[in-house]
Amino acid sequence: MLFKKEKAKPYIPDYKLDFNHACILAASKKVVDEIQKNLELTEDYMEASRKTLEQFGNTSSSSIWYELAYLEANSKVKNGDRIWQVAFGSGFKCNSVVWKALRNVRKPKLSPWIED
Repeated sequence: MLFKKEKAKPYIPDYKLDFNHACILAASKKVVDEIQKNLELTEDYMEASRKTLEQFGNTSSSSIWYELAYLEANSKVKNGDRIWQVAFGSGFKCNSVVWKALRNVRKPKLSPWIED
């Protein structure tokens, strides 16, 4: 039937198979919670987003760079890891990029996550 009233569940890829880490726009706790729920991501994937929101608040799309710095400062990025950065804008704007680590990332000397 063309106009069936059944509600089909949308297909959601298992992003955990493709990426080792995620840096998702930390706009608010509610946004982070909803993205986690809808993309079926674990707390490990959301850690950098949540910590960035706690530490810096909503920094708009720049939060994804604080999140990447968090992963680096905590020595979480290893050779071959794939990091997915996702940022949203107003309306239908969304950008994402995937980075692949070509080596183990050492703890940086300077980082917004390293206290003096």
